[in-house]
Amino acid sequence: MEFEYSEKMRTMQSRVRDFMDEHIFPNEKLYEEQIAADPWNTAPLMEELKKKARSQGLWNLFLPVEHGDYSGGLTNLEYAVLAEEMGRVPWASEAFNCAAPDTGNMEVIAKYGNDEQKRTWLEPLLAGEIRSGFAMTEPDVASSDATNIETSIVRDGDEYVINGKKHYISGACRNQCAVFIVMGKTDPDNKNRYIQQSQILVPRDTKGLTITRPMRVFGSDDAPEGHAEMIFENVRVPVGNLVLGEGRGFEIAQGRLGPGRIHHCMRMIGMAQRALEMMCDRANSRVAFHRPLIKQQSVRENIALSLCEIEQARLLTLKAADMMDKVGNKAAKNVIAMIKITAPRMACTVIDRAIQLHGAAGLGQDTPLARMYSYARTLRIADGPDEVHMMQLGRDYAAARVTS
Repeated sequence: MEFEYSEKMRTMQSRVRDFMDEHIFPNEKLYEEQIAADPWNTAPLMEELKKKARSQGLWNLFLPVEHGDYSGGLTNLEYAVLAEEMGRVPWASEAFNCAAPDTGNMEVIAKYGNDEQKRTWLEPLLAGEIRSGFAMTEPDVASSDATNIETSIVRDGDEYVINGKKHYISGACRNQCAVFIVMGKTDPDNKNRYIQQSQILVPRDTKGLTITRPMRVFGSDDAPEGHAEMIFENVRVPVGNLVLGEGRGFEIAQGRLGPGRIHHCMRMIGMAQRALEMMCDRANSRVAFHRPLIKQQSVRENIALSLCEIEQARLLTLKAADMMDKVGNKAAKNVIAMIKITAPRMACTVIDRAIQLHGAAGLGQDTPLARMYSYARTLRIADGPDEVHMMQLGRDYAAARVTS
């Protein structure tokens, strides 16, 4: 691949960076204050930022060019450098309408949805008028293996009836979350475990759907998104809400997770880069034992190692994005697995070093480091735990050696 950013990439990067400098970084404290005052609603500041970003054409940048009229007009590679800039502040992506889980849900509906589903749900999501959730994970089964999902989706005339329990459903606690893509089983007895599942659109206000509590992450309720526990009790939705068709749920899930994983990893790079810059600022300004911390050999080594590790992950992420553009998500799955393993681990390591250098300040609310670490550590489980990606990658690589 060509490692030099194109003129288009540099221009877009500069525009996003300017927006971050002018509107995001100066408002980090205000955003936190507004969320603390009204945890489960979109902050008024965010609505203002969304209007500004949209007016500047910095909107829906994540949807690649193959989605036509819905697309932000960028390739995965071009978007990669923008996602890195957005990732420097955990909540910034929403201002550009590029936040998970909406990004993955929009891609699913754009790629697999029918015309009515696109009109009803995709268009409001693209306009930033509503939020959404993806309800797959369950408390009673190992959901890293999606074939384990037990929620039932049973057809009854012109409706499907849904029963089951979900948890850690990101974004579900926010009051603006209007719809869920729910994964469950329409054919649990099928001998082919990969066609037992289906995905269906369920409006939040549907009778029988109850959000019981926000699940905590490292002791935080992670407002305003939240990670909900949800119960479906005889939830009825029209048959037209089924996405793509019965038995296509696993296929949709795999199509959704490729882009979603790489978006997360792109943001991890930006987050780690900011942590490194904070580490450098701290090392240059903080005096301990009668000299600046930067004079300590261990501090210099941590900065050097972090710089190397970030650049390694950045290049691998760009390679994965480039492969997705050139050969498609399926053919790029091994490189996507590599970055999903590598980027969150790297971010955890770099952010942990930054926390250590900041001492107690790194644990508190006066720096973003604690929240950044929580996000990075969570990503080693979200969208498939490390072990699943390593199992698949090791299997595929070893098999290729046998056949070569």
